[in-house]
Formats: sequence, C-alpha cells, structure tokens
Amino acid sequence: MLLSQPGLIGPLQLRNRVVMAPMGTNYSTTDGLSTERDRQYYAERARGGVGMIMTEAMVVTEFARPHHNSLCVYHDRFIPGLASVVDAIHAHGALVCAQLNHRGALLRRHVLNMEPVGPSSWKNPNTGDDVRPLAVPEIIEIQKQFVASARRLYQAGYDGVEIHAGNGYLFQQFFTPRLNHRNDPYGGSFENRARFLWETLDRVKQALPDFPLIVRLSASEFTAGGYSDADIIELSKKLEKQGVAALDLSGGSNESPQLSKYCIQPPSFARGCLGPYAKPIKDAVTIPVLVAGRVVDPADAERLLADGCADFISVGRALYADPHWSAKAFGKVKAPIRKCIACNVCFERLTLEKDVACVNNPVIGTEFEALEHAEPQLFPDQRTKTPHRVLVIGAGVTGLEAARAAAARGHRVEVWEKSAQTGGQMPLAMAAPDKREVEPILGYRLAVLRELGVTIRTSMTASTAAIRAFNPDFAIVATGAAPRAHPFDVSQLAATVKVMHAWDALRDPSRLAAAQRVTIIGGGMVGAEAADLLSVQGKHCTIVEMLGTVANGMARNNRMELVERLAARGTQLLTRVKVERAIGGTLTLHGGDGTIRDIEVGDALIFATGPAPVRDVVPLLDEAGVDYELAGDCYRPGDFLSCLRDGWLAALSLEHRFRD
Repeated sequence: MLLSQPGLIGPLQLRNRVVMAPMGTNYSTTDGLSTERDRQYYAERARGGVGMIMTEAMVVTEFARPHHNSLCVYHDRFIPGLASVVDAIHAHGALVCAQLNHRGALLRRHVLNMEPVGPSSWKNPNTGDDVRPLAVPEIIEIQKQFVASARRLYQAGYDGVEIHAGNGYLFQQFFTPRLNHRNDPYGGSFENRARFLWETLDRVKQALPDFPLIVRLSASEFTAGGYSDADIIELSKKLEKQGVAALDLSGGSNESPQLSKYCIQPPSFARGCLGPYAKPIKDAVTIPVLVAGRVVDPADAERLLADGCADFISVGRALYADPHWSAKAFGKVKAPIRKCIACNVCFERLTLEKDVACVNNPVIGTEFEALEHAEPQLFPDQRTKTPHRVLVIGAGVTGLEAARAAAARGHRVEVWEKSAQTGGQMPLAMAAPDKREVEPILGYRLAVLRELGVTIRTSMTASTAAIRAFNPDFAIVATGAAPRAHPFDVSQLAATVKVMHAWDALRDPSRLAAAQRVTIIGGGMVGAEAADLLSVQGKHCTIVEMLGTVANGMARNNRMELVERLAARGTQLLTRVKVERAIGGTLTLHGGDGTIRDIEVGDALIFATGPAPVRDVVPLLDEAGVDYELAGDCYRPGDFLSCLRDGWLAALSLEHRFRD
C-alpha cells in the first residue's frame, strides 16, 4: 500500500502516510490542563499505528478559549502535562505535532465570555455576536503569543507545530477579502491580507529555527466573495519559500453550518471530497501536502495518494470511530475497521460543550477503548475465567453489540430475533438518501459475530418454555421500540387518505406509489428523513412539527444540509404548530402564537411521532426465573450512541454480576 510507506515531513521520518487530524475532545480540565484521559486517548491512537498525531488545537491566549475543556498552552504551567501526552505517544512509535489556533471572530461570548475579534467589524452568523476589529498592537501581541506557545511545545518534546490558518479562524479571516476590509498594512492587497500569517511564521522560525512548521489551510472557502483558487495556490507557494515543512489542507469555514459542512462533511459528500481541491495546490509546491475530507476506508486514502492529491492523509473522524484504523488497514490487527458514518455526533457534542463521543465507538475516551477491550476476541488468554450462558433477545444493533462483546470475552452466547432478519431498525436508518453510509454500524458487528461463531436465530419467538429450555445464566433484553400510537383521532379522515407510520413508509415507500401530496406529523429525524426519501421521488411533502426546528436530533451540519435539500424540493415546513383535529381531507393546526388554520392533508398522512419501548419478553423472563438487563431502545429510546454503549457495557459487566 502507498499508505503504509514511510515518508518525510521536513526532517521528520514518519513510519507511514497516516496523520491523525487535529480534533477537539473536551477531555481536559476546565483550566485547560491535560489529563490522564487525554494521555490514554492519544496513546491508543499511537498504538493503533498512525504515523503522526496532530493533537487538538491549543489556544495561545487565555482570552481565546473555544471550549470549556480545551487544551491550552498559553502558560508554562501546561508544559508538564503536555510532555506526559507526548511521552505516551512516542512510547508507541508515532511522532506528534501540536496545532496552535486563535478562533478570532468565531470566539463565543456565551460560552466563556470570550470576545470575538477579527480583521474588521462583522457579525458572526452562528452566534449573532459583533466582532471587534483588532488594532495593530494587538496583532503584534498575538504573533508573540504564537511564538511563546510554540516554544512551550518544543520544551514539552513535540516533534513539530502546526499553525491553523484555515477553517474560518483568525488567519483565514485576515486572508479572505470577504471579511477583511482593512485599509492598513493588514488589509487590501494579497500581500497585506497574508501579512499577519507571514509575520507570525517568521517570528516562530526565528525563535525556533529547527522546529518543523506545518500550516493548515482551507483549499477553498466554498462561498462567493472569498479568496480565489489562484490566491490559495499563490499563498501556498509563498509559504514554501518561507520554509514551511508541509501544508495541511482542509476546506470551508466553521462560521456557519452551510460552510462548516465543507470541513466536517455529512454523509452525502463523496469520499475523499477535498482531493480535487488539493491537487492543484500539491502540483504547485514541492513540500509535502496533507489532505483531509471523508476518508473512511483505507481505500479512500490510497486513491488520494495514487491520484497525486496528497503525500500524506489527514485522517480525522475515522480515528474517533476506530483508534486502531491504521493497524487494521495494514493487517497488523486482524479485525474489521469500525467505520465512521459521518453522523457528526462528535462535532455536535463539542458545539454543545460536551466531551466527544462516537456512535460506532461508544467508549471513546475511556480505558475500555484499549484494543484488549475493543477487540477482546484477539486476546484469548484474557477471556473470562467464569464463562456464563447468555441469551440476547433482539438482533438489532444493541443486541448484536452485546453479543459481540460478551462472546469475545468468552461467554457462551446465543441471539434470538423474532423477525426474519437481523438489524432491527437498521433498514429504516439506511432508507433515506445518502444513508447507506450507516451500514458499517451493522456490518462490523455481524462480521465479528460470524468470526466468533455466535448462533443467531431469526424468526425465533421467545416463550417461557423456550427460555427455560435454553437455561441462560443471564439475559440481555434488546427488543427495541415500536412507533407510538397516533396522537390524535384519525377516524374522521376521508377514506381516500392513506394513514401509516413513518417506519412503514421508510421500509416500503412503494406503499405510497400513488400518493402525490403527503403530510408528515412530526419533524424529528425520522419525519425529516421520510420527507427526504419521498420528496426525491417527486412527492410534495408537508412536515408539521411542534418544535421550532425539524430534524432536531441530528448534528447541525447534517441537519442544515437536509433542510436545504428539502427546501430545494419544495417541502413545506410548518413549525411551532399542533394538530387540533383531522376531519375529511383537512387538518386544523393551532400555532404557538394562538393562530388557527386549516391545511389539506393530501393523499397520505404519515406519523413520525416517536417510538415507545417494547418489553413484551420481560414477563416471560420473570416467569422463567432468569435475571436480565434492558439495553438500548427497550430501556429508553435513543440513538446509535446510547444503544451501542448500552450493549457493550452490559456485556462488559457480566463477570461482575455473578460475584458472591
């Protein structure tokens, strides 16, 4: 593989072409100190085989913190903890660089009372905050802060430093004519707009001439009024002449979901989507180029290298999903890769000031993420000394995850599923456009269960007698959920109106083949995705939602793109309204402002009003005298993250349940 070949970034010899992208975690203290959690998180990815780790963006001043628990490097007190992180990474053979950043205009007053600053007056579209222009003495002070922070990284043992000049942060804000309207030496011409970055890099290189320096850029802003392709190519060539060791290419700007999606892409974006934007830049320089952007499979990375789009691949969310991605890609760990599904729960949690989590890796950032816990089937000598007979009822993702973890630990496991196929609600999750990317949630678990030889009985209805005959020591109930009953009376609707649940429409949209106009009650993720699927087929959809937004459970980058797609197809979104009654072909809606109006239902009325837990096997287990635990949606309806975490940890706790 090209990906497995060693490579040079300046004087740094990387063991392969995989660089872990700088991604926030919120695993640090509220004072910005690194923690044991940080150390374990990064060490496991170094152990997982990456060539180099780029630790998350660190702030150079206490007045520019992006999150409550972000890593900081603006004072010498941070050096010992960062040195511990560096040592943990080096212990597993990976190199480590640190990214330094100043968010500038994207700082948020409502998070940590940080003042947004930038090249010119502006209003941040994400927050509504006014941005104060920086005075020249403040610009010089920020440059000195970058130098001081880089020196601390050098003292902590880092192998290099990356300056973040992309994704809509401070240096990009100065470089783009879209936001920089200054008429002093830091605004106007190309040279003036690039001056802030160039001067900062010169200061760092003068202070630390032997410290490799990488710069991250957005290959394109993907919006009108920004810098041109010629501008970014010219900037890249100038940076090479300045002595930069490599360029790290991303895209877009985190100032809004509409532009952030080019940096943190939803599943509708093609794999390796930034490759075509990186190639002209790579062709224009001789220093190494890194590129990010929807790298899910090793094959995605291999294509980018083979096509000459980059020299190294910046792998981001895929390493949230599986810290051992590289070792698995190179055949050093014989287990399937847990693939990123681009749900962007990770990014959403950061935005909400939570610690990072991953739906396909629900124990990220804990000691259980270690390979011994993640893939216990690879460590037969560490299997439980007291194996138990475990019955898993339900072969959705919760049940399959519980079965995987329990069987890999050495327990004797059997899975019962009452339907004819495994996967539970997975067909629903994959039904909407661009949702095939969700399949690895199921595929990974089925692949491991096949390897483990776990019996999965489909079309198997549990009964007291069957449970007694199997005689389990313990049962994990993962029977999922079912759609809730209609929230209002539909008996007076016209007979011509087809009424069904959204789950049925997603499973078999042909049932609505004759319908042209569809009304969907409930605009959560299920209702919005049902509208997405049906509107692609040319149907006019109306969504009726009590809340102020639709697809509320979806990460905002993905949600905004979905809403844009729906609007482009003419889908009508009626928010903050409640159905009062349904008579004939009409729904009467009561608005939050007290208004009442009637709308035509059309040919079909679809309900997407949420699920209710299914626990019909619980009385049978009680009657059979079998102890059990509820996991996933049958415990509390949730999402992939809550379901997979339930399943994994229920299995992990089995040995502890049988202690005297």
